[in-house]
Amino acid sequence: MMSYDSKIKNEEVDALFEGILELKDKEECYMYFEDLCTIKEIKVMAQRFKVAKMLKDNKKYTQIEEETGASTATISRIARFLNYGSKGYEMILDRLEQKN
Repeated sequence: MMSYDSKIKNEEVDALFEGILELKDKEECYMYFEDLCTIKEIKVMAQRFKVAKMLKDNKKYTQIEEETGASTATISRIARFLNYGSKGYEMILDRLEQKN
């Protein structure tokens, strides 16, 4: 397993992620995240993930904006993360693609 040096890494974030790693299925994710986040925060994260998937699938910004409601600024930011970020989106999207 690789070690990751992050700007957000600290004890509290480690504890949060350790809790997330204990989740066993989608139902448990719903339970935990509904307690952890506001509905808006969950929807924003889901929107960002959909934008990342659409960008990876080479969809045009206009189509992404229409389908997700995300602003072009948000789409651009996610595109920047896909191209120059820590590769988190890419890792998860690739794993999901391999499952299907």
